[in-house]
Amino acid sequence: MITGQIKNQIDQIWDTFWESAGVTNPMSVLEQMTYLFFMKMLDDMQLKQERVSEEIGIGMCSDVSFGYGTWRNPDTGEAVSVDNLRWHVFKQMEPEQMYRTVSRDVFTYIKNLNSGTESAYSRFMGNAVFLIQSPRALAKIIDGIDALPDMNSRDTMGDVYEYILGKMAASGKNGQFRTPRHIIRMMVEMMRPTCKDVICDPAMGSAGFIVEAAKYVKEHYKAELMNRENAEHFRRSLLHGFDTDQTMLRIGAMNLMLHDIEDPDVAFRDSLSSDNTDADRYTLILANPPFAGNLDYEAVSKSLLATVKTKKTELLFLSLFLRSLATGGRCASIVPDGVLTGTSNAHKAIRKAIIDGNRLEAVVSMPSGVFKPYSGVSTAILIFTKTGAGGTDRVWFYDMKADGFSLDDKRNPVADNDIPDIIARFHSLDEGGEDNRTRTDKSFLVPVEEIREHDYDLAFNTYKETVREVVEYEAPEVLIGRAAALAAKITEGINQLDDLINE
Repeated sequence: MITGQIKNQIDQIWDTFWESAGVTNPMSVLEQMTYLFFMKMLDDMQLKQERVSEEIGIGMCSDVSFGYGTWRNPDTGEAVSVDNLRWHVFKQMEPEQMYRTVSRDVFTYIKNLNSGTESAYSRFMGNAVFLIQSPRALAKIIDGIDALPDMNSRDTMGDVYEYILGKMAASGKNGQFRTPRHIIRMMVEMMRPTCKDVICDPAMGSAGFIVEAAKYVKEHYKAELMNRENAEHFRRSLLHGFDTDQTMLRIGAMNLMLHDIEDPDVAFRDSLSSDNTDADRYTLILANPPFAGNLDYEAVSKSLLATVKTKKTELLFLSLFLRSLATGGRCASIVPDGVLTGTSNAHKAIRKAIIDGNRLEAVVSMPSGVFKPYSGVSTAILIFTKTGAGGTDRVWFYDMKADGFSLDDKRNPVADNDIPDIIARFHSLDEGGEDNRTRTDKSFLVPVEEIREHDYDLAFNTYKETVREVVEYEAPEVLIGRAAALAAKITEGINQLDDLINE
């Protein structure tokens, strides 16, 4: 966890963007910060390599970030000293010179970085734009970033970046790209990813799900990751994420890099289009796909429409998950409440495909305040396993009432929190931990036959039992007598007041 001092430092950098740098869109602030983070990280990594090289007395390896000598800027045609492109050098320049160096040369260099230090982040720099307009603001921002903890400490910098992502969401603009961190963590802990999994988020945004999955694997499989094969799988083929927004790909790739994941399979892709041919590939999908979209049939992969003929993105993504998962693969996805209760043919078809054709395990209904302040939509988490041959016998329902934060726009921490109970009860299902629960409890099991009888409705309230207390009222004549006595007292008081006035 980052300290209050570090949070204050980040807040000051953020304010400088707004007040002095001419950058007020929260998404743009975050994006510009990632550019500067990347510049510093490249230099820090090279400085570390140079120290090691000097200590052991061998030459530098060929994959250093900046190389040596001169570099010709493809935009200006000028030859530039590579040393001047490095953070520890340009941070000492006067503001005007620093601004020219960073905005014209360093920024162009990292946009064209495509060998040696190639990373998921550098792959998405091609159309990046440097927006900071003030030399003095840039100097102040660079001083602020330079004062942050060592950026080679990935645990600390990962926390720093998550704090910045939180500021973006709290600002009320572009926050739709970020699923609350504690909800992501809950879903990951429910699914328990392993170092052998192949994990995907087809609408990754800021990469929160795959970052959290990687953190879980690193924490729980330390010994296994010492094995070279497992370590290589973790570095290159454990994590997969796709998005249609280049800005979000850069932000997501930086999030991964700051969590020590430098070469995941992250790419620009419309996951619902025919360009995406993934099938029977992943063992775990974690996602919060877009809800409010309607696509043209022509733009959607025909194989997805074969399962559910619809233009609604939330239903098409569920069809995609079923196609993309390998047999035995699991999925935990956030969906809007309409997916649970919609009465259109498409809504029923996708629920039927999950329940009858595969194995639906759980439906966790969440309160509408979970995504505030930027959305009040009611959502749920669907958890299912791809079998291709049915297997749903009973479905576990949980009605989350609290997530540890107030459900208003402020989202302040509160004591009430169902998340630990949800995780514990979900993992006790196989041991019969929910067998004795009643329909009046927060969670219970529902036989699949009953779900079919309700036309595949997956709303918690459809199956819960409401206990109504019997209220006994007094007889009418008793109530009338009581009212008459009260009226008599009022009349007596009025008469006494009238007597006092007329004395």
